[in-house]
Amino acid sequence: MVKETHDWIEVLTALLEAKNSYTRGHSVRVGHLADALAQVLVLGDEETKLIHLAGHLHDIGKIGVPDAVLLKTGKLTLEEWESVKQHPVIGGEILAKTAALASLAPLVRHHHERWDGKGYPDRLSGHDIPLGSRIIAVADSFDAMVSARPYRNALALEWAFSEIRRQSGKQFDPLVAEAFLILAQCAPEKLLLESSKESTVCEKGDEEKPAGADLIQRIKKSAYF
Repeated sequence: MVKETHDWIEVLTALLEAKNSYTRGHSVRVGHLADALAQVLVLGDEETKLIHLAGHLHDIGKIGVPDAVLLKTGKLTLEEWESVKQHPVIGGEILAKTAALASLAPLVRHHHERWDGKGYPDRLSGHDIPLGSRIIAVADSFDAMVSARPYRNALALEWAFSEIRRQSGKQFDPLVAEAFLILAQCAPEKLLLESSKESTVCEKGDEEKPAGADLIQRIKKSAYF
């Protein structure tokens, strides 16, 4: 059943990405990166699977956004931007219509909320935003930054890392942003980057420790989630 669901999700994302060559592969990359972040944050297997699947489908609502808007190379008008901002709402409504995918609907609806409450569509903030949405927000933003779009070239990796760091506690959940930066340092292959590192082990002096060990200890000592 899980495999069949995943296969259908890949069909849906392929349909969406067939409309836009610039975002081809984006949903798959976001799903895998969200999965890796969930593992750094030591989430359970079931929650990690949901986040992975929601990452694949986070942009499914763009089916309801006109191609002329999605593929526009110039600056969007206010009306066009409002149209784009409806895609998480549309995506959530699509997924809520089927029992098999309904649990993914809130994660997709809220993946453009911001930690500081200035996001959309519902202006949620902090822990009111589903954890899966907070994770997808970081994965989505990173992949968008380092990918070419109709209106700009791909941005440099170091710039993207810096932006994730700068937006920690503003756009992004600080703990999720920290998990991302740990992943970037210790297991860059998880970001789907070329790397010679084969493991998730970081070096610190003469010692080795699992990636994010300090972060994991802080999670275990808190009621963060």
